[in-house]
Amino acid sequence: MIRKALICLFSITALGSVMAQTKWDLPAAYAASNFHTENLTQFAADIDKATNGKLKITVHANASLFKANEIKRAVQGGQAPIGEVLLANFENENPLYGADGIPFLATSYADSKRLADVQKPYLDKLLGTQGMKLLFAVAWPPQGIYVKKEIASVADMRGLKWRAYSPATGKIAELIGAQPVTIQAAELSQALATGVVESYMSSGSTGYDSKTYESIKYWYDTQAWLPKNAVIVNKKAFDALDASTQAAVLKAAADAETRGWKISEEKNDWYKKALTEKGMKIMTPSPKLIADLKQVGAIMLTDWQKKAGPDGEAMITAFNKASAAAAKPAAKK
Repeated sequence: MIRKALICLFSITALGSVMAQTKWDLPAAYAASNFHTENLTQFAADIDKATNGKLKITVHANASLFKANEIKRAVQGGQAPIGEVLLANFENENPLYGADGIPFLATSYADSKRLADVQKPYLDKLLGTQGMKLLFAVAWPPQGIYVKKEIASVADMRGLKWRAYSPATGKIAELIGAQPVTIQAAELSQALATGVVESYMSSGSTGYDSKTYESIKYWYDTQAWLPKNAVIVNKKAFDALDASTQAAVLKAAADAETRGWKISEEKNDWYKKALTEKGMKIMTPSPKLIADLKQVGAIMLTDWQKKAGPDGEAMITAFNKASAAAAKPAAKK
C-alpha cells in the first residue's frame, strides 16, 4: 500500500510539473544567423534557465511562423504570446512607431539610444492600449544604400527599382523618384536574384544575411538612421505568469537589450569587412549625396511631426534636449 501511495504521489507531482510548464512561440522575421535572432535565442535560454524550465520559448526565425508584417497582429490577437517586430513597419498605424525611421534624425548609436529612451514611454503607453507590453528593443547597425551602380547624388537614383520594407523607405522612394517595391527580409535574396529590386537602404547586417553581394556590388555608408527591432508580449499572456516567472522574463529582457545594443555596434564594422571580402565595394557617399539625403530627411521629419501631433512634438523636443545636453563639454571642476 505504501509503495502504491508513493507511486501515486510521484505521478501527481510529475503531472503537476508538466501542467505548470508554459510554452510560448516567438515569431521573428530574420534569419537564424542574424544577430537579432541569436539574441532572441539567448533570451529564451536565459528564461528557461531562470525558471527551471517553467517557461519555454521557441524562436521561429525567418518569418517561418508569421510574415514580418503579421507578427504584431498575431501577438495583439493572442495567436502568438510574444514576437519580434521592426517598429518602423507600423508607422502608418501610428506615427510614434516610426520615429527611428526618419533619415538623419539619429545617426549614431549614442543618438539612437537617446531616441530609444525618449520613445519608450510613448511605446509603453501605445502598446498598452493595444493589449501588449514592450519587453526590449535593439537597434540595427546604421543604414546605407545598396545600389547596382555608382551614384553621386539623389538624381542618380531616379527610376531605380527600390525595396520598400516600411512606410519610411517607401516615402524615400517617392521623394527621390525611385520605383518602390514592397519586399520583406525573408524574400529579399530572391527579389535581388530575379531583378525585382536593384537598390535599397538597410544595414550591413541585412546585406550580408541576404547575400546582396551576389547581385549588387556597391554599398554607400550613409549612416542615415538606426531602426529598432522590438520584442513585444501579449499582456494577458504575461499577466498569466506567476510573479517569479514575470521577474525572470523582465530580467532576461533587460539583459537582452544591453547585450543586443553592444553586439549591434560591435558587428557594424565586422559586417562591412565581411561584405568587402565578398566583393562588395563599401563607398563613402559624396557631400552632394549626403546633402540631398539630409534634405529628404528634413522633409520627412516635418511630415512626421505633423502626423504625430503633440506626442511627436514632445518626443522630438525631448530628444533634441537630450542630444544638446550630451554634446556639451563636461563642466570644469
